[in-house]
Amino acid sequence: MWFALVVSIFAPGISVHAQFLGNNGITGSTKAPASEYVGSSACADCHQEIYRDYSRTGMGRSTSLITPEFLKSWPTSASLSDKNTGLHFDVYVRDAHMFQSEYQLDPNGKEIFRDTRELQWIIGAGQNGFGGLVRDGEYLFQAPLSFYSKAGRWELSPGYELANAGFTRPILPGCISCHSGRPNALPEGNGHFATPFFSELAIGCENCHGPGLAHMLAHQIGLENEQVHDSSIVNPASLTPALANNICMSCHQTGDVRVLKPGKDYKDFRPGTPLDDTLTILMVPPKRESPPQQDLLEHYYSMTLSKCFRGSGEKLSCISCHDPHVEPRPEEAAAYFKKKCLACHTEKSCTLPLQIREHQRQSDDCADCHMQKRDVREISHSSITNHRILARPDEPFPDIAFQQSTPALPDLIHLNPRPGKTDAAPPALVLLQAYGELVEKYPQYLDRYYAVLDQLASSDANNPLVQGALGNRDLQAGKYETAIEHLRRAINQGPPKTILYTELADALVRVDRAVEAVEVLQQASDRDPFNAELRKRLIVQLIQVKNFTNAKKEMEIYVQRFPADSFMRRMLLRAQAIEQPQ
Repeated sequence: MWFALVVSIFAPGISVHAQFLGNNGITGSTKAPASEYVGSSACADCHQEIYRDYSRTGMGRSTSLITPEFLKSWPTSASLSDKNTGLHFDVYVRDAHMFQSEYQLDPNGKEIFRDTRELQWIIGAGQNGFGGLVRDGEYLFQAPLSFYSKAGRWELSPGYELANAGFTRPILPGCISCHSGRPNALPEGNGHFATPFFSELAIGCENCHGPGLAHMLAHQIGLENEQVHDSSIVNPASLTPALANNICMSCHQTGDVRVLKPGKDYKDFRPGTPLDDTLTILMVPPKRESPPQQDLLEHYYSMTLSKCFRGSGEKLSCISCHDPHVEPRPEEAAAYFKKKCLACHTEKSCTLPLQIREHQRQSDDCADCHMQKRDVREISHSSITNHRILARPDEPFPDIAFQQSTPALPDLIHLNPRPGKTDAAPPALVLLQAYGELVEKYPQYLDRYYAVLDQLASSDANNPLVQGALGNRDLQAGKYETAIEHLRRAINQGPPKTILYTELADALVRVDRAVEAVEVLQQASDRDPFNAELRKRLIVQLIQVKNFTNAKKEMEIYVQRFPADSFMRRMLLRAQAIEQPQ
């Protein structure tokens, strides 16, 4: 019967070469909080009006604590059922605290399980909606329900309609770094945070202006009054357009793959420096028969394809139209942005008669005609503005859209090259990670992945990324002993990633070292405790080595952490029945 459990539980393994390069990480070390940051409240002492206006913007309210004021402002009670999973959800407030529940009922209406968590933080300002964040020890997760402002109701969080993660969808560094001011997510932690979880909750002054300590000290001793240019703080308006755009691109440009430079973390980026020093953004070149279609968080790239950008000699930047300190009210937006357009254009620039323009959906609104909005498929009840400014809706893509690769990098577009280095290819370690992440969706990059790996095997063989990739390659080729050697070196040299452990366990099983595989999977589970697939692998391996006592114990832990998994609940009941005396 235990063997039957193995067959039932076992899920397909992680298959492709790139997986160890993804976000499914394991806890690593983190840098100490930078002492040169002072927090936005310190800026408010001298910049009261700017601080007040900015605090009302979406960025200024990007993440917040759940307070009594919040509970009075938004609907905090809801119940819904998911027909796809048969699960039920509640949102409610008790004793000035906000909770969500996920539960399941049997055919008689009796509860099978109920998982209730307190929401600690709200992520999102409410323009489109907001979601809740829950804490479990040192780990942070998304709650399964989000509030959608346009619909005016709570529904499943984005992605939950495809796969229910309950309260165990981890908050990853690459996401929270753009939705909050200074989060302390551990780089390889898979939801693991240092204490405090946030040094600053909402996106703040220093996210765009850089650390403020030097500026504050210069002000206190009067140094900033003795110079025309205040070098103690970054003013994006004084930067070159490329460097100013880099600040916005750090969050508003995704491309097809974003790769941190070796040894870098998201918090290492400093406004005023090239983003490519920290993070490389790459895109698969579009073709004329399949022109660019994505515009969700592709604001910079879309802007570069517009006549306005090209006509300005690439001087048009994000802050040409957007003042991050100010967010006009909906009724003011048309006039506000029209004024921005008239900084370069005139009333005569528009060939559409004024009488027609005044009877449009938004009266005489430049953006409404030339920057089309669409509903966001990825996020229910939300809309987005396409930043490719069009003279007319049927305007074809410019030729430059299909000519953006370079001889040094012919198969990818480098969206944020260092100024003056547009013809240089990213480092090989960056390309290894990029091709590795792309290959599952774009198999044509597999040969390039292996070519770069061969290059690095000669030039940088001791790098843990290279060792991990070599281990994966040997595992796929059936060279299990050398795969074990490479994977162990990758883990020991760190930072260790979950996929390195699972691949090492796979290789050990292939050479009849199943007990060692259990030890490896146990180490991984200890480091990555809320990874459901990893814990399933551990349970399967424990059963295969006939360690039934620990297999049952791991099942109990699994069901406690992932109670919605009805299949594993049944497996646990069967395991418990096996141990009952006859």
